[in-house]
Amino acid sequence: MITVRIQDQNRLVETGEVRKGCWIDARNVDEADLKRLEQEFGIAGELLTDIMDADEQARIEKEDGYTALIVRLPVYDNDYEVSFFTLPLGIILFSDKIITICQKSSGALDDLARNRIRGFNIRNKSSFVLNLLGRGAFTFLKGLKELNKRTNIIKGELQKSIKNKELIQLLSIQKSLVYFTTSITTNELLLEKLQKSPLIHFKEDEQDLLEDVVTENKQAIEMANIYSSILTGTMDAFASVISNNLNIVMKRLTIVSIVLMIPTLIYSFYGMNVRLPFQEAPFTVWAITGISLAASITGAIFLNTDRKRRKNRTNIKSHI
Repeated sequence: MITVRIQDQNRLVETGEVRKGCWIDARNVDEADLKRLEQEFGIAGELLTDIMDADEQARIEKEDGYTALIVRLPVYDNDYEVSFFTLPLGIILFSDKIITICQKSSGALDDLARNRIRGFNIRNKSSFVLNLLGRGAFTFLKGLKELNKRTNIIKGELQKSIKNKELIQLLSIQKSLVYFTTSITTNELLLEKLQKSPLIHFKEDEQDLLEDVVTENKQAIEMANIYSSILTGTMDAFASVISNNLNIVMKRLTIVSIVLMIPTLIYSFYGMNVRLPFQEAPFTVWAITGISLAASITGAIFLNTDRKRRKNRTNIKSHI
């Protein structure tokens, strides 16, 4: 869908025609939209293909009649296995208009379109780029906080019940953090090029805004790395807990098997087809049953006492 917006005093309003100084916002584009962008506005088909490539990295380049930037923005879509991911956004700067192209909608674009940025002016192309990059960094930070919040909720659920569902959710969050870290890093490289590139001229007051954007982007990288490290440690810890719980269960099953093996051995001995002592006596069955129960109880007490003795020995060593 292609939406055209113009500046009306301090607000952006939609219009049905392309005018000088307008912002052409193309989101959730289809083949018809791409064809219109190529034919009506003269955007190279190769560039449109790159923008539609989900793995395209951030960069800036000069074409005939326009300057093109590709940045990466965070996107949220609950229909996907990984709900938080990133996509490339194409920013095409013409002399009389600005075109942005993205496969899906992003919170950064929504904030710009809904007049949530004070002093935002689409007539100033360098300011437009800085505001969009700054809002993108802010959206990354917001997404990282949401991912960290979800991680804490899942950790609480894992402490109550160790299931594959929660671990899969943590794995999905880890993938999102990887996408975020990679995309923020490529955006940082683009910002470094913008500081040196002559393709976009920033005024003196815009240099401070550019420094702020660089700072927010670095903060986003640090947060992404911290959250990723914490999540990796959490998943390793829970994997160890699951393995330890499995060992405990297997140990208990082994004890039960040993205890049950004692009466089985006794009953098996008296089940042989040969003559055995006291097999004709009327009390033999009850005697065998009593002996089996006594042997099982004795074995259970011995195993439990031995386990407590080893546990106390371990506690004494730890205190020492």
